[in-house]
Amino acid sequence: MPFLRILLFLILAACMFIYPQEVLSSASKGLTLWVNYILPALFPFFIVSELLLQLGLVNFLGVLLEPLMRPVFRLPGKASFVLAMTHTSGIPIGAILTCKLRKNGDITRIEGERLLAFTSNPSPGFMFGAVASGMLGNPALGIIIAGSVYLANLLVGLIFRNYGVSSEKAIPRTYSSWRKALRELKNLQQNNKTIGALLADAVRESTSTIILVGGYIIFFSVITHLLTVTHLSSVLADTFHFLSAESISVLEANAIIQGFLETTLGCNAAVQAFSSLNSKIGVLALLLGWGGISVFAQVSSFTASTDLRLLPFVAGRTIHSILALLISQLLLKFSNIPTSGLPVQLTGGDASWLLSLRWSSLYFCLCSLALFFIVFMIGIWKKVHRH
Repeated sequence: MPFLRILLFLILAACMFIYPQEVLSSASKGLTLWVNYILPALFPFFIVSELLLQLGLVNFLGVLLEPLMRPVFRLPGKASFVLAMTHTSGIPIGAILTCKLRKNGDITRIEGERLLAFTSNPSPGFMFGAVASGMLGNPALGIIIAGSVYLANLLVGLIFRNYGVSSEKAIPRTYSSWRKALRELKNLQQNNKTIGALLADAVRESTSTIILVGGYIIFFSVITHLLTVTHLSSVLADTFHFLSAESISVLEANAIIQGFLETTLGCNAAVQAFSSLNSKIGVLALLLGWGGISVFAQVSSFTASTDLRLLPFVAGRTIHSILALLISQLLLKFSNIPTSGLPVQLTGGDASWLLSLRWSSLYFCLCSLALFFIVFMIGIWKKVHRH
């Protein structure tokens, strides 16, 4: 195995020396994508999540939402913060927060792997802004795409609630308590750090994370392009075309292969390759549910510092992609969403990231309101149940 890895990296290095101009061009495209879209759209949410962690919101929500998260997903209440943030800001914040909870001892290894399996989805800004508006030219289709991905994600969470149950100890039933939650929040806020120090720590940590994400995007942009110039992607596409009994064209197969490696590039190629709307939406949901090997590499870099295993995450992504594909076709069949609009190429720029930031911010507010509404309803139910 070590020899095989060395051989693969030697081949990659040789290709970079043979095609230096192609490497420069593809790296530049990956960098442009990161600067124009990923950095401005996700960086603010990285900072917000760090500040909320330091201010103790995780412990506050953990106490209040324990009665909801434990029976539904077999996870502690603190996992609700990870679920809310990953649905708001997308990949890779779910993996980052899960690993932090594991390092702090807030979740067990089984709970961490269970949480990791269904907290790695694209942000609403990416699905509405980049995919629906930018690639498909129809923001209304974002409802179908995002609905498919999020519903499939929650179903994966319900499926994985039974993962590792046999090795877990029974946990006694608990009730939410505003008094206990506020006490937890007060205890955490008794540190002597000023707002400036907290913000500096959040910016420092978020900068490190966003640079890591950018590095992976650029690296996989280079790999994807090298597969094209070396004609290896054509060989893989021809093989895929043959195995599918020619029901999938070579162009369509090539788009799926690109999406298997990197989601953004694959989604853009899929929109151009597939002709019917059902096929476009289905493949887009499939690729967004899968996430791409680029995301797998990002997640593995975060889990490497913990004892969390990657296999449950891979299984979760596989199930998620299939469920997202099936749900997208059901939503298309029974919805009355207008589907007019011509596909256009994703160009990035101000309009793209501003639209993404708007959708992500809106979804963040909705998630926050939903969490506090659930907390309020749990409190009412507890009072009624006692009487």
